[in-house]
Amino acid sequence: MVSPVDHGVRPSTTGFRRVLAGSMAGAVLEWYDFAIYGVLAATVLGPLFFPGGSGVVQLLLALATQGLGFVARPLGGVVFGHLGDKFGRKPMLVTTFLLLGTSTAAIGVLPTYHQIGIWATVLLVVLRMTQGFALGGEFGAAVLMVSEYGEPKRRGFWASWPQAGAPPGTVLATVVVTVIAALFPGDAFDEWGWRVAFLVAVPLLVIGFWIRRSVEESPVFQAAQAGAEQRAARQKKSSVLEALSRPRPVLHGLGMRLGENIAFYIYTVFVIAYATRYFGYSRGDVVLAVTFASVCQFAGMIGGGHWSDRVGRKTAMLVPAVALVVWAPVFFWMVQTSSVPMLWLGVCVGALFHGMLAGPEAAWITELFPTRYRYAGSSLVFQGSSIVAGAPAPLIAVWLIDSFGAGTVIGYLVLTMAITVVAVATSRETKGVDLDRVG
Repeated sequence: MVSPVDHGVRPSTTGFRRVLAGSMAGAVLEWYDFAIYGVLAATVLGPLFFPGGSGVVQLLLALATQGLGFVARPLGGVVFGHLGDKFGRKPMLVTTFLLLGTSTAAIGVLPTYHQIGIWATVLLVVLRMTQGFALGGEFGAAVLMVSEYGEPKRRGFWASWPQAGAPPGTVLATVVVTVIAALFPGDAFDEWGWRVAFLVAVPLLVIGFWIRRSVEESPVFQAAQAGAEQRAARQKKSSVLEALSRPRPVLHGLGMRLGENIAFYIYTVFVIAYATRYFGYSRGDVVLAVTFASVCQFAGMIGGGHWSDRVGRKTAMLVPAVALVVWAPVFFWMVQTSSVPMLWLGVCVGALFHGMLAGPEAAWITELFPTRYRYAGSSLVFQGSSIVAGAPAPLIAVWLIDSFGAGTVIGYLVLTMAITVVAVATSRETKGVDLDRVG
């Protein structure tokens, strides 16, 4: 089968730019939503939606709703993965984006517990689950569209852009909360100013939807649809079951994502509690360090994706994976010095290495699976790893340090990164692969 992308008949430059812009808009909105909810859950959502308990109980309940988003992500990945392999990438790209944006904006107009009672809590939980469900399908669609549109020799670079939506989304969330808190100080922020942060999703939604609805379907998917053999294969079983029936690439992907996911949350979430609680750093200093580290992470992702097009996916991922193993004890030593410059250096270098590892993985994961179940297989890897690795990572790290000391957190990070190293080292090289002929 001949691919119009891999064998000379390429989409227009304008068409590819729309795909890239639409994918980036979704990725930024996705991570903006994640960061905004986390910040506001820890400050205002608890008393507004979970009254009656102590402040700690309110906080834990609010943060628990954040975790529900992780629970819904694999389900969204399964549902939209199957539908995307059957009906196309574009419908899922638009549908998931609309679900994600509207559910985020809806939280901004949600009545509180004091206005409608327990239904406020129920609706918040439903909206958070909807966000996670949509996010579970959104990211796979964004990465696949860019990967299947882009030319093979630069696939690693282009696919790293939607992957790199996390740092800009996190920075945007930090800036928005800071500005809103300054404009509406004190009670005004707690009473209604926080809603503006969620409603910022509306212009992002409008812009992203306008871009995405004009995107053409993936040429690789169209080519696969034209094959009678591919159609017959889709009719036998769902693409999710087909991906699970050939578990090797799924297991390689999950193993790679295990350490990568945990490293991300250690360097961006856990470090805030660790540095402020145990070593007396001000929260502002740590948050500023994490914000600047997001810039380093973004650069690492784009640079890592580009480098993988030159030296291969395996080399480009193995080098930062090994570097993260070595950096783990150095990072904790730097934090323990109680020096702000050392904290900045430790967090920023860790984020840079993580970016270099995460950048090439977007193209690599899509290259592991054939077209007929690429969406399902990729979503299983991306979202399955989030619930087993990313979601519990900060909680596990806090429990370990409280129970056994910092050495166990170092061991936790080193062990999981070692699994990532093994997963990448034992996988096949995929650089420049013809996406039509993966099988």
